[in-house]
Amino acid sequence: MNLRKAGPGRERQAIVYRDGVLGRRPAVPADFAGLERAARRSSSAKAWAYVAGGAGEGRTMRNNRAAFDRWAIVPRMAHGVTERDLTTDVLGTPMPAPVLLAPVGAGALMGKDSDVKIARAAAATGTPYVFSNQGCNPMEECAAAMGETPHWMQLYWSTDDSVVDSLIARAEAVGAGALVVTLDTTSLGWRPQDLNLGSLPFSQGVGIAQYTSDASFRRLVRQRLGEAASGKTDVTLGALRSLLSITRNHPGRFLANLRSPVPRASVRTFLDTYSNPGLSWDHLATLRDRTRLPVVLKGILHPDDARRAFETGADGIVVSNHGGRQIDNSVASLDALVRIREEVGPDPTVLLDSGIRTGVDVFTALALGADAVLLGRPYMYGLAIAGQRGVEEVIANVVAELDLTMALTGAPSVAAITRDFLTPHESPQDSRVRVSE
Repeated sequence: MNLRKAGPGRERQAIVYRDGVLGRRPAVPADFAGLERAARRSSSAKAWAYVAGGAGEGRTMRNNRAAFDRWAIVPRMAHGVTERDLTTDVLGTPMPAPVLLAPVGAGALMGKDSDVKIARAAAATGTPYVFSNQGCNPMEECAAAMGETPHWMQLYWSTDDSVVDSLIARAEAVGAGALVVTLDTTSLGWRPQDLNLGSLPFSQGVGIAQYTSDASFRRLVRQRLGEAASGKTDVTLGALRSLLSITRNHPGRFLANLRSPVPRASVRTFLDTYSNPGLSWDHLATLRDRTRLPVVLKGILHPDDARRAFETGADGIVVSNHGGRQIDNSVASLDALVRIREEVGPDPTVLLDSGIRTGVDVFTALALGADAVLLGRPYMYGLAIAGQRGVEEVIANVVAELDLTMALTGAPSVAAITRDFLTPHESPQDSRVRVSE
């Protein structure tokens, strides 16, 4: 049988089992629990706290997973489907499967040149990648690594409009297929894992490469250097380590950076300006005049906000609670998706982010109304374990499981994955009530 014709699920299985005959194992575990354990072993305490941690007591992260557990798949038998079409198109971006790589900041915590390695993995698998505004490589480097593979660009709305416009112009220049404006991080959420370590990557110069490579931001830094008086800093071992980290992560030669006040001023300027607590619908309404790119608003959880987003001119939205990293005990993204799709109807572009771990999760999200999903932590765990190869294998595993789930349920295409394939999952308590009745 032609395995490529049979689909990415059989193809992935064949590769893994063929390598197994030769005594080779995959670079990353095929199950999420194993992937998570391996990534934790491969990560520093600070890296793990930032990437795997959530807000408060972690209830939103648990809510995200519980929401998927409330739905069960009902496969159909003897359907005769032998080939599946996983391709789709989202806002003019062709996709081999309904999966994009989500923007994840400070990726260098998990590996040097993180964003470029992720971009190369995305290109190798044909997967669109949303470049992080808090990335560790400039968007131009990532775009070069992507080649012809589609990419989008995330935007955090700075308190300085010149920086906003400059980042948008650069996104257009590197051929971004859409601008993804993150709405839910106008302030950092309460993240105990980072707080307990006193660790904020950006204060170490990690995750600010889009800014230090930006002409408008650099002008802002020079302006602030001219206005500010030099302050006294306590000289501690930690301060020296931070200085070395800031120096290493700033563009230019290490020794020149070490003698220059600019790298430290860049960090201070970033921390003062990177996100706008006053972000409003009035700001968002100006996007149609600021860019020719399709605009996607990320962080929508309420049906009224979804409706207003489209009324304001957004081309699409991402239903997301930021992976549970911003508000503790927030509504699960999957639950919000159901309500939002009912509110806006079948036509507007609605994506889902937060809680996606497996191909079965992708199937469930599509059945409940998502046009595609954004994959986050799993591919970062792959990066921590095996770099570019790890990211590639995580993507391949998720897509393979989606394909096999479609094969076993009888869904011939992405469009055919509807709520007819799902049923609400009864809890043991629900079952006991039904029996007693």
